[in-house]
Amino acid sequence: GFTGEDVTLNIKTIRTLPLNLIKKYEARPARLEVRGEVFIRLQDFRDLNRHREERGEPLFANPRNAAAGSLRQLDPGITAKRPLDIFFYGIGEIAGRSFETQREILNTLKRWGLKTNPLNKPCNGIREAIEYYREIGNRRDSLGFEIDGVVIKVNNLDLQGRLGTVARSPRWAVAYKFEPRQATTRILKIEAQVGRTGILTPVAIMEPVKIGGVTVSRSTLHNQDEINRKDVRAGDWVLVQRAGDVIPEVVKVIISKRSGKETPYKLPDECPVCGSDVLKEDVYYRCTGINCPAQLKERIRHFASRRAMDIEGLGEKLTEQLVDKGLVKNISDIYYLTKDQLSALERMADKSSQNIIDAIEWSKEKELYRIIYALGIRHVGEQTAKLLVSEFASIEDLISAGEDDLMKIETIGPEIAQSVIRFFGEKNNLKEIERLKGAGVKFPPLQRVKEKGILTGRVFVFTGTLHSFTRDKAKEKVESQGGHVSSSVSENTDFVVAGKDPGSKAQKAKELGVKIITEDEFIKMI
Repeated sequence: GFTGEDVTLNIKTIRTLPLNLIKKYEARPARLEVRGEVFIRLQDFRDLNRHREERGEPLFANPRNAAAGSLRQLDPGITAKRPLDIFFYGIGEIAGRSFETQREILNTLKRWGLKTNPLNKPCNGIREAIEYYREIGNRRDSLGFEIDGVVIKVNNLDLQGRLGTVARSPRWAVAYKFEPRQATTRILKIEAQVGRTGILTPVAIMEPVKIGGVTVSRSTLHNQDEINRKDVRAGDWVLVQRAGDVIPEVVKVIISKRSGKETPYKLPDECPVCGSDVLKEDVYYRCTGINCPAQLKERIRHFASRRAMDIEGLGEKLTEQLVDKGLVKNISDIYYLTKDQLSALERMADKSSQNIIDAIEWSKEKELYRIIYALGIRHVGEQTAKLLVSEFASIEDLISAGEDDLMKIETIGPEIAQSVIRFFGEKNNLKEIERLKGAGVKFPPLQRVKEKGILTGRVFVFTGTLHSFTRDKAKEKVESQGGHVSSSVSENTDFVVAGKDPGSKAQKAKELGVKIITEDEFIKMI
């Protein structure tokens, strides 16, 4: 399987989070997994950026990015200096305590000293829920923290279990988003930005405008077809919004404000960075220069990004210096940098240089799927990289895979398969992989879950409310040991696990002579 990031030490630095549960009002469970969301309040965000500006440090784009980056710091001491807060909204695995409703969970978490959002409210029916959604929408600007919608959940936990999930989404909860905040501003100019795959993206440079407490001055215009469709010109007054309350987006041109001096824009025929020819492919314009510095810079930024190799500190400014000074000519050069080379660069002190060297060293242990994603193979995103690693457990297996082998994987079609084959068929890419290995990047094979376990071949059915697990967690436990979970009782069922208030499945099991066991007996089995 895949392992996420361990941010335990950083979480402990959040001042509003107790290190021990309060047991004055509620007995503490033997084991508890809680789920919550870390955030930064708007005033704290403004203060954080003001202090960073005073120190000459780059500003955070928005509170969400600031919270995510702060939580994932390698040094908990840095996280401790950031104004993080947290709201808890649910539980995962729990032992020694059971609940019947979502409301009961939230009230108990609060009594244990775990903060919950004070705006949580039980609603009687969908009409009341919709009214509450509208009420919160009207109040969102005065809440003191950013929200982009309201989540409506089924209160009864037994009903939640019966409804289950589809793909990765629960059927018992739905998020209703608010309309994005909008503002009016003027486009000063339009520039072409070269990405890591060579694609030229038009970007609108705008007069700075505040949207939801965040200053916006740039917005992607996506491609030439989109510019033509919206008829966006330099000098235009436009309506801008933050899509999902995060990404700036030009909604439309305010035609009534045109003076006649606005300038239409067309992407250039030559790369604005290296001067190479630009080739049109479908709706995209692509730089054909194989040594284009802009592409290299973007490839490095992608390689070092949070979901890829996660090299903290290797950002835009440092990347530009490394490429412009010839210290990094390809991705693998990152792993051959020295502290002295970094210290000689502008605004790079000994400590910050050492921090980056440490982050580079730490990244050598990353999971295989993250390395594959970091390599920047066209059409291979994070999820596709995970699919590839699930089928081809080692980098060597993936390199030698043919098109038919790749297309056996669900959701991978000829376009992705051919892109993977082309990438690993390129000698320079294989040399890069060998240089990465030589620098100590592990390329660790995926450790597969054993196909056989103590429950191999056994079929389980669950009925009633479980105390220690949700239905999904119980299913995971069975499947991890090689067993299977069915939704109905039949002669092929081996065990029916009966929780509190078992339903008709228990009666059906008795009629068929299927063994019924308690939750405690089930726990002993696994």
